[in-house]
Amino acid sequence: MSLSKNVIETLIDLVEIKLSCIEVYDREDSREVAALERCRQELGILRDPAVAANGAHAALANGTKRRARRAA
Repeated sequence: MSLSKNVIETLIDLVEIKLSCIEVYDREDSREVAALERCRQELGILRDPAVAANGAHAALANGTKRRARRAA
């Protein structure tokens, strides 16, 4: 089953609204924000697959790369 562009746009809008409402107080909130950002990114790929294929490195440039853990 595929989703129409209209449905994908609506889902992106809903994810962005939720992201704008979240206040991060603890790790659980941080995880939820990270999951929503991944969701928004995946929906963007569904919306524009050609852009995603041509600009695969753009995700790293936008700050979605993972950071290394600090040594204890």
